[in-house]
Amino acid sequence: MSNGDSSGLNDPVTSEPSLKRVMGPGLLLLFIVGDVLGTGIYALTGKVANHVGGAVWLPFLVAFLVATITALSYLELVTKYPQAAGAALYTHKAFGTHVLTFTVAFAVMCSGITSAATASRAFAANFSEAFGLGLETGIGLTVVGLVFMGILALINFRGVGESVKLNVVLTCVELTGLLIIIFIGFWAIGMGKGDVSRVLEFKSADGTAFWSVIAGTTLAFFAMVGFEDSVNMAEETKEPSRIFPKILLSGLCLTGLIYVLVSISAVTLVSPAELGEGEAPLLKVVSAGAPGFPLSIFGFITMFAVANSALINMLMASRLVYGMSREHVLPPVFGRVHRTRHTPYLAIILTTLLAFGLITFVGEVPALGGTTALLLLCVFTIVNIAVLVLRNDPVEHKHFRVPRIVPILGAVTCAFLVGPWTGRDSEQYVIAGILIALGMVLWGLTILYDRMTGRTPGVPTGEGLDGGAHN
Repeated sequence: MSNGDSSGLNDPVTSEPSLKRVMGPGLLLLFIVGDVLGTGIYALTGKVANHVGGAVWLPFLVAFLVATITALSYLELVTKYPQAAGAALYTHKAFGTHVLTFTVAFAVMCSGITSAATASRAFAANFSEAFGLGLETGIGLTVVGLVFMGILALINFRGVGESVKLNVVLTCVELTGLLIIIFIGFWAIGMGKGDVSRVLEFKSADGTAFWSVIAGTTLAFFAMVGFEDSVNMAEETKEPSRIFPKILLSGLCLTGLIYVLVSISAVTLVSPAELGEGEAPLLKVVSAGAPGFPLSIFGFITMFAVANSALINMLMASRLVYGMSREHVLPPVFGRVHRTRHTPYLAIILTTLLAFGLITFVGEVPALGGTTALLLLCVFTIVNIAVLVLRNDPVEHKHFRVPRIVPILGAVTCAFLVGPWTGRDSEQYVIAGILIALGMVLWGLTILYDRMTGRTPGVPTGEGLDGGAHN
């Protein structure tokens, strides 16, 4: 691929202030853990149980392994190119095809905004339950979700330092909720309550446990996504090439362990059939294992857990829009940084408006969660292939490097989980197709803008993303 003009002298956004490097190892670890934990495990444990039965922990374990393989590929790329644009930047460097770059960027952005919008509706439902408002359906939940998303936008605008500090608090809250589940489950097991034998029971419609586990994994994978968001915060991380590998892998291992322990606790205390009913499976576990525990408190914990997921996803989406504007894949206006807050304010406005649309017009958690996982699995397939292609693109600094077999396995496993043979609901393909079609419309408008202004479409080198950042 050609290098083009990377000087940025004719690019109006080069005069913009840069993002601040405020995230050290501790904040980065909490960012990753807080992003992976959240809506998925709190909402989908029962749905996974519907597919696989008592062995609900196994799809989460498989999803963890698939995510870890792809995370290793991400580590090679983020330490090699420590910029904010993430998967889209890697795609463009590897293939140099503008439409593919834009599609990947749009898919990742949609996954973050869709996940945040879903979490905001879950927040609204838990808010209504916690305060006894009775807003079970309709305009009430929508209004609460919109107000909540507006508050997140203000926090995002205030600054990444404030946002990740709030993430610390919310991560501690959601982690506390899951530790409560683990403690209640294993305390009950020690007291001889529940049925531990359920953890080895499989439910299979076609007589084979394999396809039941695969079907469960396509849902459980939604609970593991989030690690990829951290690469979009690379420009605001101190020494990203040095700290990213150990922090990302530590965060994934911690969340994977928590998920397995939560799943074992849940299915020990509540039968798979009962666990799969309704939208609050972990609340049933608390009720069964500790009847005296105030359920309203756990309802608040769940509310804050999904709030954290929404905050981090909106952070990621706005930084992705900012990064791709700097890389000439989106109009330069979205690369503007506020001169006092040092945040990409126009990118925040754009992503918030898109989230408002999803909250208002699109609805349920399972379909949107499955669509999020579907979009990201497609992106992960491309990223794993990009690792192989970019092996021939040396850089001057040291970076993390994985054996060649790792991205090969990552591409194969992610592509496999995309297919309809996994039992994925066809509705997810329809939603994903509509979102990508909307992306193509935006791509056409971007091309039109480039022709009207004489701007050359993106030939990103990453230089415009990394220079000038300061503490």
